[in-house]
Amino acid sequence: MDLKSCAILLFPAFALTFNLVNAQSSSTPPSSWPQVYPGMPSGDYSPEWQAYFQVNSTLPNVTWPLARNWAGNIPVQREGHPNDTLFFWAFESSNGSFTAASDEPWGIWLNGGPGSSSLVGLLLENGPIHISNDYSLFENQYAWTTVADYVWIDQPVYVATSRLESSLILRQVYDEDQMATDFMGFLENLVKVFPDLQTRPLHLTGESYAGMYIPYITKAYFEMDNPPVNLARIAIGDGSIASGETFLLLPVVSVLETYPQIIGYDHDVLEYFHEQSSLCGYNLTLQYPQPEPFPTLTFIPGNNPLSTTASSGKYNSKLTKQEFMLEAQNRFAAKLTKRDGALSKRERIRARDAWKRSLAGRPNGTIDPWYGCDLYDEMLDYAVNFTFPWSLSKSSGGMFDVYNVPDALSPEAPMDASVFLNDPQTRAAIHAPTSHNWSEGISYPFGNSKPAPTRPMAFLTDLATNATAHNMTVIIFSGNDDSLIPHLGSQGKLPVNTTFGDIQGFTRKPETPWQNDAGEFAGIVHQERGWTYVLAVHAGHLLGYTNPVSALTLVREFIFGNNQTGLVVDAGCESQSVTVIGGEVSSLGNEIMTGSAGIYYGSATTASTYFFPTATVEAWNAIAATATWYDR
Repeated sequence: MDLKSCAILLFPAFALTFNLVNAQSSSTPPSSWPQVYPGMPSGDYSPEWQAYFQVNSTLPNVTWPLARNWAGNIPVQREGHPNDTLFFWAFESSNGSFTAASDEPWGIWLNGGPGSSSLVGLLLENGPIHISNDYSLFENQYAWTTVADYVWIDQPVYVATSRLESSLILRQVYDEDQMATDFMGFLENLVKVFPDLQTRPLHLTGESYAGMYIPYITKAYFEMDNPPVNLARIAIGDGSIASGETFLLLPVVSVLETYPQIIGYDHDVLEYFHEQSSLCGYNLTLQYPQPEPFPTLTFIPGNNPLSTTASSGKYNSKLTKQEFMLEAQNRFAAKLTKRDGALSKRERIRARDAWKRSLAGRPNGTIDPWYGCDLYDEMLDYAVNFTFPWSLSKSSGGMFDVYNVPDALSPEAPMDASVFLNDPQTRAAIHAPTSHNWSEGISYPFGNSKPAPTRPMAFLTDLATNATAHNMTVIIFSGNDDSLIPHLGSQGKLPVNTTFGDIQGFTRKPETPWQNDAGEFAGIVHQERGWTYVLAVHAGHLLGYTNPVSALTLVREFIFGNNQTGLVVDAGCESQSVTVIGGEVSSLGNEIMTGSAGIYYGSATTASTYFFPTATVEAWNAIAATATWYDR
């Protein structure tokens, strides 16, 4: 389901028609090898391969000195599939650090999809090279390599082979368990090339559908007698860990309370969504600690044939932000063809009022027959049809940035790494396959041509038990402006619905503020029993892209560091007192953090900012202060 996060790449899998464990001479490679570059060693992987993978050639338009980095394809060692490989691009944090013997932690970054390239994360979010919307390149001062050595890995295998038929892809990677086994096989070869990585603490990080990848990889790690790496921490951002009902539909009301601009600050409309949420069983209450697991949520479809969700697994096939937004635009356009075209402002107001009257005339206790429990699709429809500035895009098909609510630009500024990555000079420098162009992502078949995969929530308590036993830290982080995987749908309810340290969920509400490097209020942090939860304000689905300052602070202080802000400290059984480092602010504990006041709109990089009238906002706040629906 993921999307933006779904950063994508696709060099990984073209691989060898010969087993590199018994590699042939580099002078006589098989003809199906994607590209042989000078100096490829023969024989098994070893530190001798470091020189081959090192990026020594100049990259186009990179005008500043880069740290040492390495890139290329390495096999996953699956029996019967000697040619399956993953592509990696690694950067060291300081001179000599990546290959030095040390106990310093190192990181891996994975984008989601499934089918997204992690090179999008590298080049548009958190890597040392950043591509602007005008396709120019600049040095990213907020790169996560300023904190630790980092490796971006494209996986599963064949992510890059978008021209293959899905049936062939399925024969390569059937499910997420196979993906995890392949990943471990890749790591076994990687640490042969860079042996010092084997014992250094590994911090496995990612976003979006990596919320599926990382738990499965961690499960595979715990099942191995002799894992190839020392996995010390896992960190998931805006992750699709739970079911579609839980991470998408359940939190719709919380999205509207965070950004009431979506419904024009209309209390009647919010009351309607509250009622529908309750009828669909989505009005669950968080408790600290949680006395019992949340019930399994079910989806009740309506009669709308153009519903985005239709079922909880539908979003899993979504890839990049661009592709998702194009699909959404086409969907709105299809709806418009059944109407009389774009409405004037007066007609739009009449239509909105008619919509509200039809709600008033519908018997209470009735699920809307058209949308069913697809509250998310209904929310998007309302914004595009009735609310400025989203309604500006209605005549062209409708546009709503599900990854970053306050961004109403239409069309949006380009986020495109293809020009740089498809440049022959770049391909040669990073030892990339040359058989086809890089593309941002493919529609990977997980959950489409087979039963939907088991969500990590099903085995998360077992995973948490193993993490506690191995002193492994779990970090969950979320951007407050993400409507697709809001913090209440994935991050907020994930710790609460999991037993770790013999207690289910957190014992106290997350309500401790944290600051970023600019000294600004950055959100909420909470830490208990080896689990850390971080909510970042002014950040969307792609945290490193939408708020790089806070993202860098988060990764340094909470993912790689030991900042204890928000840590629950038990003073001991004699005093029976509990303190929280950094204090607690009760106003931050209602699980709703109001979003930005302004919504920016316009075309691409030519943006204006719209603020709703002060009287409208004040009227909303006055009612919200006493309304029962805002009392959490």
